[in-house]
Amino acid sequence: MIPRLALLSAVALIAQLAMAGAQGMSVGFGGLQQDTGAPVEVTADALKVDNASGQASFDGNVVVIQGALRMAAAKVTVEYGDGGQGIRRLHATGGVMLATSAEAAEAAEATYEVATGALVMTGSVLLTQGPSTIAGERLVADLRAGTGEMQGRVRTVFQPGQKGGN
Repeated sequence: MIPRLALLSAVALIAQLAMAGAQGMSVGFGGLQQDTGAPVEVTADALKVDNASGQASFDGNVVVIQGALRMAAAKVTVEYGDGGQGIRRLHATGGVMLATSAEAAEAAEATYEVATGALVMTGSVLLTQGPSTIAGERLVADLRAGTGEMQGRVRTVFQPGQKGGN
């Protein structure tokens, strides 16, 4: 006879895997939750500024840091707010990597709305949360709330928790 706890764990795992096969999957982003008011630091090999459009292009080994959040990409275009005040949006392309100490995500490109914390990553997205991974074509996240959704033929691998004594 199967112990009750083992049966419940198996049912929960099957339910999670069934949800992962759907076209969209909600995921928690506690580790990617972000203070969107923190300063944004950008370093790169080169910088081009276009005052007329209110944009700046950072090229080559770009690293963006905001609080505990770190983004790396080949190119990042920064759109400034009205009157050139503050960063409104970052658009990263070329091997985009987003990470905190707890989670990491990679994709072909990403757009980050700094004031609202809205993040959209597209193109073979891979999210790693501890030992678990979730892959899809599009990740839409609210970094303020720490919530998100993976969309487009989602695939996941969950690592069941280990409990002693059972």
